Amino acid sequence: MKTIDNLLEEDLHGKTVLVRSDLNVPLDESRAITDDGRVRASVPTIKKLSDAGAKVVVVAHLGRPKGAPEDKYSLRPVVGRLSELLGKDVAFAEDTVGESAKSVVAGLKDGDVALLENLRFNPGETSKDEAERGAFADELAAFADAFVSDGFGVVHRKQASVYDVATRLPHYAGGLVGDEVTVLKRLTEDPQRPYAVVLGGAKVADKLAVIENLMKTADRLLIGGGMAYTFLKAQGHEVGTSLLDAEKVETCRTFLEEAKANGVEIVLPVDTVVAPEFSAAVETEVVPSDAIPADKMGLDIGPESGKLFASKLTDCKTVFWNGPMGAFEMAPYAAGTKAVAEALVEATSNGALTVVGGGDSAAAVRQLGFSDDQFGHISTGGGASLEYLEGKSLPGIEILAD
Repeated sequence: MKTIDNLLEEDLHGKTVLVRSDLNVPLDESRAITDDGRVRASVPTIKKLSDAGAKVVVVAHLGRPKGAPEDKYSLRPVVGRLSELLGKDVAFAEDTVGESAKSVVAGLKDGDVALLENLRFNPGETSKDEAERGAFADELAAFADAFVSDGFGVVHRKQASVYDVATRLPHYAGGLVGDEVTVLKRLTEDPQRPYAVVLGGAKVADKLAVIENLMKTADRLLIGGGMAYTFLKAQGHEVGTSLLDAEKVETCRTFLEEAKANGVEIVLPVDTVVAPEFSAAVETEVVPSDAIPADKMGLDIGPESGKLFASKLTDCKTVFWNGPMGAFEMAPYAAGTKAVAEALVEATSNGALTVVGGGDSAAAVRQLGFSDDQFGHISTGGGASLEYLEGKSLPGIEILAD
């Protein structure tokens, strides 16, 4: 796989490089960025190319528009922050491959940077039809002399700007993608032990295949968040009105039996923060996980569970974490996620490789006041990381090897 370092060996003055970044940042109601982690992670590759004299055309997506422009999904809010981090003005095209994009790209000088509008405003980006996708890729590729793939959060998608453009231009892995792949290999190829995986979030169905595959490599699986209640139900416990995937209860029961037979430790919450409804304004209480009232829902792991999870993490040499332990956005339900984050910080200080697997997990640790450098690695792609750990191929990575 060729990397950006190989591209930088060339004289890039007078050349245009198309960079697929991941700028899919969360925005508040006023369209302000609430977590700029992905923008900051994209800067090093863009800056290296700009400093080397290339004309850099950045492409990315935001949200899930339906193949047509929508103001709420415009990348315009990202331009200012990207300009601040690069220390130079970034030009912005009002479309993807139309007259605005062509004009902006044509006006670039050596070292300039431009950002095109949300790729998913064009139906060709995500089309399942190869001809439609390919036609859009042709138009994107026409802008550039080379392509750098640096959007790790989308490498598991066979999309025009991720996969098809790479078949049309000399292609290279960006620094971010290279770093992410290196970390994933450390998680899957002879990881240092003890090796623990912490899984949270809402839906157990989203992570069943990951759990199945990790039971072959991990020593411990710690399960919290909404997905824990399906496992608790599989143990025969009442879970009240908590999130529950009734169709997966038997699958979870099978996993518990297989883990025990194979010597893999599955750790579930021993106590739970419950409330009558999902709200920060209602009274909460902590109950044993096997005694959740029928009229209440679990919204976070309890304090004893936080201590238990921490005790299973601080001695580990490798930890991967994907998914919060509760509804961390609301203060009454953030303590469990904070306890796991603190345990990872301690493990990191003890020399462990700790990986925060993107998405809500990354947003949670930042919202709770932790800095990126307190962990071994904070991924920009939760979905891509999970698919890799599930054993699936990543089209956006595989094409770079060609």
